[in-house]
Amino acid sequence: MAHPGWDTFAFDGIGTGWEISTPDPLAPAVRIRVLRAVEDYDLSYSRFRPDSRLVELARAAGTVSLPPHAEQLGAVFGTLYRLSGGSMTPLVGGSLEQLGYGADYALVPRGPARPAPRWEDVLRWDGSTLTCTEPVVLDVGAAGKGQLVDLLAGILRADGIADYLVDGSGDMLHAGPAPLRVGLEHPYDPAQAIGVVELGNRALCASASNRRAWGDGLHHVLDAVTGRPVDTVVATWTMAPSALEADALATALFLVEPRLLEEEFDFDWLIVFSDGRARFSPGFEGTLFT
Repeated sequence: MAHPGWDTFAFDGIGTGWEISTPDPLAPAVRIRVLRAVEDYDLSYSRFRPDSRLVELARAAGTVSLPPHAEQLGAVFGTLYRLSGGSMTPLVGGSLEQLGYGADYALVPRGPARPAPRWEDVLRWDGSTLTCTEPVVLDVGAAGKGQLVDLLAGILRADGIADYLVDGSGDMLHAGPAPLRVGLEHPYDPAQAIGVVELGNRALCASASNRRAWGDGLHHVLDAVTGRPVDTVVATWTMAPSALEADALATALFLVEPRLLEEEFDFDWLIVFSDGRARFSPGFEGTLFT
């Protein structure tokens, strides 16, 4: 979404649409740095392009070096892998491909659901260096877009821009003196909202089973232990200091009780279940429509 009254720089990257809103238009040099950062991130982490670094590990066992920010990404994934008992993992890429969500976008299952390999059996993530003992399909989509939101915000701050809204198709980070009113998309009807929140100097991220869905009950949020889509939760929203954490936690809420996540992360949350119920944290300040 664009911030009302601000200038908006819109572009596509990592397979989705982006908008960066600022009080004044971004300088051409800043726009170039933003687009380069998006391209570099895609080249590092995408499982949908044959020249990415992670795809090297899908072809053969070995080691790849990633940018320095991979250390923070790996730390968040490692913590959520532990808290979820292995249900949330970057090794879920092969399970997604098994159900049809691969680089060819066939969206036709190759066979029955397949659990992801265990992290401790095949992957060592040391800082920005990844080593796999066998070919594996890694997918960092549960947190990667949020991290890229943070990285683009960092480019703006480095240029002296203090007020901004970076929006990666609903994963957003706001900075500025006045909070922004944001609608919460209805999980079954994107044209409607189920409520609104006030976003001020925080990140807001969402995950929903309808966003990337295909076939009968097939969508992108899988339990890696079984390889099957989660059917108890349909949508989540999280608010946190960083978009990396908010994005990762929005997926984790499909798989982990909030109280366990709250032991190690400072965030607020809203969960909508498949039976129509909703739960939210005391700090998730907003309005849900009846």
